[in-house]
Amino acid sequence: MSTNSLDIENEKSEYKNEVELIEAPIDYSVKHPLQNCWTLWYFENDRTQSWEKNQREIASFQTVEDFWSLYNHIKLASELKQGTDYSLFKKGIMPMWEDAANKRGGRWLISLEKRHRNKELDIYWLDIILCLIGEAFEHSDEVCGAVVNIRYKGDKIGVWTSDANNSASVLEIGKKLKERLRIPACTTIGYEIHKDTMDKTGSSSKYSYTL
Repeated sequence: MSTNSLDIENEKSEYKNEVELIEAPIDYSVKHPLQNCWTLWYFENDRTQSWEKNQREIASFQTVEDFWSLYNHIKLASELKQGTDYSLFKKGIMPMWEDAANKRGGRWLISLEKRHRNKELDIYWLDIILCLIGEAFEHSDEVCGAVVNIRYKGDKIGVWTSDANNSASVLEIGKKLKERLRIPACTTIGYEIHKDTMDKTGSSSKYSYTL
């Protein structure tokens, strides 16, 4: 067989292998597990019910594929009614200050003006979710979850941590948030301790850390 014939046969063999790879069936049953199982909650205030009962558990997921399946079938945060919340927490942790995993902690708070609802809100919320489920923080073990509040005057997103006294982990999480959300250095975000928020007498509590 000539050199050209060998070349042609080799090309045919390579082409056949490529076709076989292209035509190989994709196994959609294979899923990519997350390090933690997460639960999505929805809050809508009904004055006839207790605050705890107004928290509705939507679904839990523990794989990348199940997350996107859920996310693609629910409303965006910007589409929610005034006065409602989405919360995403590690399974077994309720989105409430009194939960054992939260009571010694606090939250990094990002406030958005109402005019930013149709743009930044959904981007920020998704980026924060991906940080949580992707374990993007050096101290991800101290991250409990996140909450987005839809309000008339402006929206808020809070990232909750378990130990407000652990300044190293609190500050690392805050710095990573600013970096991932591309929040300008001139824009300050603050950390509120849950106990201070519960004990506040005015409309807002003081920040224990700022970045």
